[in-house]
Amino acid sequence: MKYLKERVVTEIIIKKSRFINVLIPISEESEILLNLTDLKKEYPKATHYCYAYILGPNGQFGGSNDDGEPAGTAGVPILEVLRHNEVTNILAVVIRYFGGIKLGAGGLIRAYSGGAADAIKVGSFYQNIKAQKYIIHFNYDQINDVEYLLRDFIIIDRVYESSVNFTIAVKEENDFESIKHHFFKIKKLEEILLAIDV
Repeated sequence: MKYLKERVVTEIIIKKSRFINVLIPISEESEILLNLTDLKKEYPKATHYCYAYILGPNGQFGGSNDDGEPAGTAGVPILEVLRHNEVTNILAVVIRYFGGIKLGAGGLIRAYSGGAADAIKVGSFYQNIKAQKYIIHFNYDQINDVEYLLRDFIIIDRVYESSVNFTIAVKEENDFESIKHHFFKIKKLEEILLAIDV
């Protein structure tokens, strides 16, 4: 699952209706109402504030609201875009200022799903990946060799004292087994959660 880094706002105009598409990172359901209240102040007097959200490490919790649009034409299409893009801990709100021309059910579905998809394209995301943290101790004359061996790993910290200590994150234990024997001393630390850009 992917997580949104920061708030995103895009806008599209369809048959004179203005659709403002907002993505907001959230971590719990109680944040939905707070964000909707803020958006209603930021974008006052809009005709509809339709939204969908997904929560949980596996995206297991979700919901949507059509906010007065015909049932199933706004919130559900937004939710489907979120699910299709495998994002979680996210609130997507599409704010509509009615332009006087009715879009019909199909047009509404396309407008709301298109607005959410437009915002997703602009958004910046990361993935949380469980990893094991290790400290590797070695001599200065081994730096080039160690850096070469660790080229596929994430070096979190480098400490240069009487010897060199690298702290690395290893996603898969099997990946690390093949190079472990090269090092002078390795200390296994706690499991961590890595945020990797996608």
